[in-house]
Amino acid sequence: MPVIAADKPLHLTSHDVVNRARRALGTKRVGHTGTLDPLATGVVVLCVGDSTKLVQFMEHDTKEYLAWVSLGAGTPTLDAEGPVEAQGRWQGAEGEELQRTLQQFVGPQKQIPPQYSAIQVGGQRAYAVARAGGQLDLPARDVEIHALELLGVYDRVQDAPRTFDPQSWTPAAQGLTFPLPEPLGEYPTLLLRAHVGSGTYLRSLARDLGAALGVPAHLSGLVRTRAGRYSLRDAVSLDDLAGAPVTPDLDALDFPRIEADERLARELRQGKRPAHPQRGRAVVTLHGALVAVVDGDGEQLRVVRAWA
Repeated sequence: MPVIAADKPLHLTSHDVVNRARRALGTKRVGHTGTLDPLATGVVVLCVGDSTKLVQFMEHDTKEYLAWVSLGAGTPTLDAEGPVEAQGRWQGAEGEELQRTLQQFVGPQKQIPPQYSAIQVGGQRAYAVARAGGQLDLPARDVEIHALELLGVYDRVQDAPRTFDPQSWTPAAQGLTFPLPEPLGEYPTLLLRAHVGSGTYLRSLARDLGAALGVPAHLSGLVRTRAGRYSLRDAVSLDDLAGAPVTPDLDALDFPRIEADERLARELRQGKRPAHPQRGRAVVTLHGALVAVVDGDGEQLRVVRAWA
């Protein structure tokens, strides 16, 4: 079964997308490789049938986003779900000063997840505790922001671009137009393009960026434009899932390939550790068919997952 890049609409959860895919494709075996919040839109990569075996290898892929960060209003959810619980007036910043502040967030760093998130602590989901009026002690996590680019500064989110060139993901007169959540007010807004590692919360980035600029802030819009090798420009709507173009399992895995002989393939399927000079993760194939995903230490291959 295939891997499909779907375009998640506004206000649906990633689980809603999976349920729609199950109905459209006639199978309960559907997984996804990275959650999108209900107020975000864009690429959700679906793995169907036996392709659900690939989720563990694809959920750590890097992601790319367009993000609208509104300055001067903070919310408990860190996004436009609201309500506004803290306010402050942003005095503005010179271009170079703003760029320096943004660059402080590029690279490996610690990030505290949102209270309204699916993270579990002691068997409790953070969002469930938050909705009940509580708060969990969420430890900071290791994340990495590979690139953060400022595309514009606007007096309010209502004035910020929503139409983008799907090749460069820069504002354009024609291209793809994205819906944003209902604004919580009229607040100065930064339009950013972000390339981040797995586990990075753009809502937390909005909160932390506002703090660095001296005001509360929230994420007033988010579009995921890429997940791993899958671009939003190639994604299909949920109404078109049944006839969507698909990616074979082998092509979905973005690792170096090792073409095996019969002996090597047999030993890997038996869970053995055959000698091989490969270092790092790789895909092993036999006559073009997927045999295993392996980790190599330069001397041996260790099977991470094998296919019959």
